[in-house]
Amino acid sequence: MRKALLAARRALPDATRAQWDAAIAQRLLDWCAQENVEELGVYWPLHGEPDLHGAYAQLAARGVQLSLPVVLEKHAPLAFSSWTPGEAMVKDGMGVAVPAELRLRPAPATLLVPCLGFNGERYRLGYGGGYYDRTLAQLPRPRTVGIAYACLAASFPNGEYDIALDHIVTEGDLL
Repeated sequence: MRKALLAARRALPDATRAQWDAAIAQRLLDWCAQENVEELGVYWPLHGEPDLHGAYAQLAARGVQLSLPVVLEKHAPLAFSSWTPGEAMVKDGMGVAVPAELRLRPAPATLLVPCLGFNGERYRLGYGGGYYDRTLAQLPRPRTVGIAYACLAASFPNGEYDIALDHIVTEGDLL
């Protein structure tokens, strides 16, 4: 299922992706304003994930403290580094962009979680590494907002260690 969802996401035309990314970004900005979000864990897009960099810049301009996830060790929860859009980035050992100068901080109160797929119960399908699941199993658990394209809704059972997300934002809805 992961391969099929990844292929479907990668096959989206660039114009469609740009339009959907803009819609997701606006929904996210509106939600953050409505919820008075002061700190937000964001993600650097991989493998065709929605690119929300424009929204990140607007959130930072509003004074929202942003952070990016960082893998410090395998089979462990994610760590987080403070991040400002436009700062120097480097690729970590897994090829993920992280701030060149890590400024580790506690997990943010609200966390964006990219979804390869999701189901009607707000469970996400990721890449299988378990990093977000281990992170969400910690206390205090951050409020979670899954980010996905609506076409990636799928039917799948949740596993023993899966944790439902609080919300999912797509180009069409907030679930």
